[in-house]
Amino acid sequence: MPAPVNTPTLFPPHTSEGLLAFQFSSWYPRFADQSIKSTVIRPLSPAFRAYLDSDGVFVPEGAEDLPAETTLSDDEDADEGEVDDDAPAKFAFPELDAKIREAVAAYGAVFPKLNFSSPRDAAWVLPASSPLKCTSPVDVYLLLKSSDFIQHDLDPALVFDGCEPARMTDDASSPYELELVLRKWYPVDRARELRCFVRQESLIGISQRDPNFYDFWNEPETQEKVVKAVSDFWERNIKGKWEQTQGNYTFDFLLTRDLSRGHIVDFNPYLPRTDPLLFTYEELHDILLVRGGSDEPELRVVDSPAHPAAARNAPTHQHNMVPIEALAMSSGRGVSEFAEAWQEEIRKSMQEQDASSDEDER
Repeated sequence: MPAPVNTPTLFPPHTSEGLLAFQFSSWYPRFADQSIKSTVIRPLSPAFRAYLDSDGVFVPEGAEDLPAETTLSDDEDADEGEVDDDAPAKFAFPELDAKIREAVAAYGAVFPKLNFSSPRDAAWVLPASSPLKCTSPVDVYLLLKSSDFIQHDLDPALVFDGCEPARMTDDASSPYELELVLRKWYPVDRARELRCFVRQESLIGISQRDPNFYDFWNEPETQEKVVKAVSDFWERNIKGKWEQTQGNYTFDFLLTRDLSRGHIVDFNPYLPRTDPLLFTYEELHDILLVRGGSDEPELRVVDSPAHPAAARNAPTHQHNMVPIEALAMSSGRGVSEFAEAWQEEIRKSMQEQDASSDEDER
C-alpha cells in the first residue's frame, strides 16, 4: 500500500524553543552579514522591564544630555523628610544610557526594538522627516514607552501563547530574557519593502509591505526582476540554513534601489500573529497545496489606487497617536490625574480662543 500523504495544516505546530529562534539575538548572529548592523544589549534588568510596564510616558533620570539640577527650593528642603506614597516610581539606568550612547556614536543614529517587536507604532513621537531615528537615550526611551507593540515582548505569557506543549511562564522557569536591540538607522524607502512567506522550506509568497500604490510595481518586467532577486537571495543565503524553524517562517526584505539585490530586515514566525498583508493565510495554504513548492513564489502588490489595501488618508497606527502636549502632561501622572489635567488644559485653550475671538471682533 502507498504511504499516506499528510496534508500540511494551515499553520505549523510551534514549540517554545522554536519560537525563541525568532528573537533577534537568536537569528542575527547567523544572518548578520545579510542584515543591518545592530547591537544587542541583554539581559536587561527587572527594573527596566518595570519601567517599560509602568504608567505614563517619561524618561529615566539621567537619560537627558543635561547637567543635573542640584538646587532645592525652601519648600523642597522643608519636605525632604516626607514620603509621598502617591509619587510615581523613579528609574535611572546609567549603564544602559552609556551603551545607547556608544551605539549612537558607532552608527550615527539607531532605531530600537526588543526581542521580537519594534515600536514603529510610536514613530509619530519623533520628527516625521526621520521616523524612528534616535540620537540619544531619551529618543530610545520615548519610542519604547509610547509603543503598544512592544508590550507583547514584556509578558512571557503573550510571547509563548499557543506553544505546544504549553510553557510555564513564571519568571523563575522561563528562559526568556528581555533584550534591547539598537539597529543602525538610515532612511528607508518603504516602497521597496517586502514580506516573504516560507512554508515547508518553500518560498510561496511575496507581498508588498507598504499599502500605498506605486506605478513601478505594476510593470511586468519589474515584477519578474523582483521575484528573481528575492528567490535568488533566499536560495543562496537562507534556505536550509535555519533548522530550528523547521522551514516555516516569514522574512522582511528591503530591496536595493535597482531592485536587483537586498537584505534581511527581520524574521517572524509563520503564525497568525504575523500580518500576511496582501495575502490571507488560507490563500497561502492553497498556494502551498497546489504548487507543492516547486514553482516560483506568487508576488502580490497594490495594483491600483482603488485597491482595498491601499492606504487611506488616515496615518499609519493613528490609534496610538496623541497630541505632543498630552505626551508631555502625562509624565508621572496616574490616569485620573492626567484626565483632570487634560480637561483643565482644554478649558484654558477654549477660554483663550474665546478671548482671541473677542479681540478680532473689536
